[in-house]
Amino acid sequence: MSLLVVGTVAFDAIETPFGKTDKIIGGAATYISLAASYFTKDISLVSVVGDDFPKESIEMMKKHGVDTAGLQIRQGEKSFFWSGRYHADMNSRDTLATELNVLATFDPVVPESQRECDFLMLGNLMPVVQRKVLEQLKKRPKLIVLDTMNFWMDTAWDELMKTLAMVDVLTINDAEARQLSGEYSLVKAAQKILGMGPKVLIIKKGEHGALLFNKEQVFFAPALPLEDVFDPTGAGDSFAGGFVGYLAETKDISFDNMKRAIIFGSAMASFCVEKFGVERLVGLTQEQVDERVQEFVDLVQFDISLV
Repeated sequence: MSLLVVGTVAFDAIETPFGKTDKIIGGAATYISLAASYFTKDISLVSVVGDDFPKESIEMMKKHGVDTAGLQIRQGEKSFFWSGRYHADMNSRDTLATELNVLATFDPVVPESQRECDFLMLGNLMPVVQRKVLEQLKKRPKLIVLDTMNFWMDTAWDELMKTLAMVDVLTINDAEARQLSGEYSLVKAAQKILGMGPKVLIIKKGEHGALLFNKEQVFFAPALPLEDVFDPTGAGDSFAGGFVGYLAETKDISFDNMKRAIIFGSAMASFCVEKFGVERLVGLTQEQVDERVQEFVDLVQFDISLV
């Protein structure tokens, strides 16, 4: 089942307690596509870069089964760039630089061959840009997943509300859920957000796992305790990629299957944080992915008797 991924393909420069990098490739759509590629090979990408983006990185994505026909390459322009420094707890960070460059005028164009996708993953972008993608599709996908952030809640509330009303699944972190809903309790926040349009809500809690809600049910998946977390950048996008990639491959969008997808998404996020940038997501074997998923299963599996 085809998966269309929309979002940023970009450069990052990252500093953590474990070290720092010069410019490396990043961007929401990059992380999402690479993580999803371990579950489905029918992936298309819509994004924009400048002519400074390395051709070998585009070829690397192609080797992962990602169709880059929808990746605009703007001659004479620079790619989106973000730089950040993480604090000792790795849960908070300071943005050092944000250069929109080609993203400032990004007008997404979905290639004709990709306008009948079955699954759509809208990575974090301006809500109006996310909606432009929806408007180009010939039919409504089987599932539309949206990621957003507090910046759009602050600066583009009305546009965000319009876009939220059009999607099936929303993925945000706990702070964003509280801001979006105005509720401190995540259970109350979830019910309020589900009233805005999405049928399913995923609240990401970083090293504390993820919550999956619909109007009747809730499911919690833990994060895997890791000895070393080198770089949290892209972990949420890797999670989303594993989640939607698994759903696209299994063709099952039931709540029960979404529980399984959460585990696969969590596994991909746990790989992501082990190296800087996308390094750990490139070239994994199926055996490595299976072993990591089994670690999650072992983490939560137990027998109990109430008799």
